[in-house]
Amino acid sequence: MHSLKRVLRGLPAYLWGGWGAACSLLFLLALWEGLSAIYGALILPDPLTCLQRLGELLAAGKLGGELLITARRASIGLGLALAAGSLLGLCAGLSATVALLARPLITVLLGTPPIAWLVLALLWFGMGDGTPVFTVFVACFPIVFAGALQGARTLDAGLRDMARACRLPLGMRLREVYGPHILSYLFPAAITALGSAWKVVVMAELLASERGVGAALAISRAQLDTAATLAWVVAVLGCLLCVEYGLLEPLRLELERWRENTR
Repeated sequence: MHSLKRVLRGLPAYLWGGWGAACSLLFLLALWEGLSAIYGALILPDPLTCLQRLGELLAAGKLGGELLITARRASIGLGLALAAGSLLGLCAGLSATVALLARPLITVLLGTPPIAWLVLALLWFGMGDGTPVFTVFVACFPIVFAGALQGARTLDAGLRDMARACRLPLGMRLREVYGPHILSYLFPAAITALGSAWKVVVMAELLASERGVGAALAISRAQLDTAATLAWVVAVLGCLLCVEYGLLEPLRLELERWRENTR
């Protein structure tokens, strides 16, 4: 019993946090099963049927290739948004005037529907990878920019002055003073942008591509194959959960260990 307690106590914190997510998923599955019993398989197939259809897509070799194409496009657009949004947001956060001027621009970008950018991207880039990548970038950029700007603007002036007064090296200041605070704002923005990236890229592929998960959804819609449609949705959500809880959440907890030390 004591050895079991030691093992459980040694588990990473994010694994304990995963129990809440697992309970939420189980609740959604139960709700899905109940709604399927009410509306029937034509409108809403049950979870087991969708998983079987997902297995058929995997066995046929269709699942992995389309997911990789979608993941590549979403990753490129999101990576560009993270790089540009973080850099420009931090630069804007260092100046109150620039931050004030940037606010209405970010509001405009956030308020513009992604479908409008998609139509423009179709005119500019055609049916290639440029359209989904650009649409993802322009949808995620203001989210990351706002997080970086807020992180830079809310940096404790007292800590900053103390670091300068102690003549800490620039590398130590970035690592010990500025970095942890700014990352605490950037990480939630990155997670939000990740979800937006996958939603936007699938929508872009649905309307403007012949490959990817969105294109596969268009085919299943034309064939009235509800089970295949839900199978593709489950595959995308599974990828998102794996990235968030398998990569981003452990990384966030590791980088924010200073909060626990502060407590």
